[in-house]
Amino acid sequence: MTYGVIGEHLPHSFSKIIHEKIESYSYVIREIEREKLDAFMKEKDFQGINVTIPYKEAVIPYLDEIDPMASAIGAVNTVINRNGKLFGYNTDFKGLAALIRRLGLTLTGKKVLILGTGGTSKTAKALAISEGAREVKRISYMKSEDAISYREAYSDHADAEILINTTPCGMFPKIDTIATDENQNELTLSRFPCLEGVVDVVYNPLRTRLVQTANNRGLPAQGGLYMLVAQAVYAAEYFTKKHYPDSLIDRVYNEILAQKENIVLIGMPASGKTTVGKLLAEMTKKQLVDTDDMIVTLTGKDIPTIFREEGEEAFRRYESEVIASLATREDLVIATGGGAILKDINIQKLKHNGRLYFIDRPLASLIPTEDRPTASSREAIEARYRERYPIYQRVSDVRIDADTDPDRVASDILAHHLKKEDLT
Repeated sequence: MTYGVIGEHLPHSFSKIIHEKIESYSYVIREIEREKLDAFMKEKDFQGINVTIPYKEAVIPYLDEIDPMASAIGAVNTVINRNGKLFGYNTDFKGLAALIRRLGLTLTGKKVLILGTGGTSKTAKALAISEGAREVKRISYMKSEDAISYREAYSDHADAEILINTTPCGMFPKIDTIATDENQNELTLSRFPCLEGVVDVVYNPLRTRLVQTANNRGLPAQGGLYMLVAQAVYAAEYFTKKHYPDSLIDRVYNEILAQKENIVLIGMPASGKTTVGKLLAEMTKKQLVDTDDMIVTLTGKDIPTIFREEGEEAFRRYESEVIASLATREDLVIATGGGAILKDINIQKLKHNGRLYFIDRPLASLIPTEDRPTASSREAIEARYRERYPIYQRVSDVRIDADTDPDRVASDILAHHLKKEDLT
């Protein structure tokens, strides 16, 4: 291959689409088993490669020269073949720095905790030191010479201000995972009351549980997509010997995010979610999925029949099941049922790869119908409105005024979707 990325498990890597937006060269995703890495590196059948988990340290012995920064870090993510000699670089350093700047965080004078001990953790540590952090600690589920335990982190470093996750916890397909200690207890952000921000290098899903938990606590937090794009642009400079403006990072990031991120519509029954969803699907070329339709397909029963024969509790179980099945999917318009927001787990699943738009249609415009069991009468729909309106406000990322025609509502959502303000 000419250019590409090597790693162990890369079925859902974004690297190819990112690089092919940067330049016109062909870019290959190449999974390599550990026992085959030696032959691959010795064959040198490439001009330039990116290196990802778990080979950022393993490729170093094959290099003829290594950039001083990469050498100091002890991890390489970019290798260039120049006339049969291999040169190693680390563009993750600048990529992570770009992500932290985007979040509006500074490491200067701060206590920084880094989850993980792999190659990317070394990059994060080097960056924190270079930025003048007052103290930097790497955390592992097992204490070692180079890392403290989670127990020590809680007891001795509760005053940490910045947390950086470099572990694969939360990465596709295990999107529900979060870093755990030696006793399999999950990381608890509330035990770090001085936190100012959380950075997660995982980019698939767009928002891990860690990022969502931090956001729910009011903290700036973001996943690794911006870092991935930034390091790719810096790597492409080595590939092509060109210099690219920082504006290219923002452009590619926005394009990838607009493509990958789901548009999730929430709101009261009869607020127009399905109608608006169809319009958005036409505008964006994303696939429309309706969770109520999915439930009908799953059960073989219409919604009123499920309520009548099995009750609302059974319906909510089916609803959570179909929402969970959408958690890892991308590039969708998702129209949810009015009560989908009643369970926090549904919100978590929808936010992994989606942005939640609350279609706020005035109560007077909500028309009860018999096919909506929880909103089949004026009295019922008014009761649901009082119960759910505060929840829609709390869990939504964006409120959309729906006191207008569906075309305008869809256009307003699309305009916001393409602006790509970060959810921090």
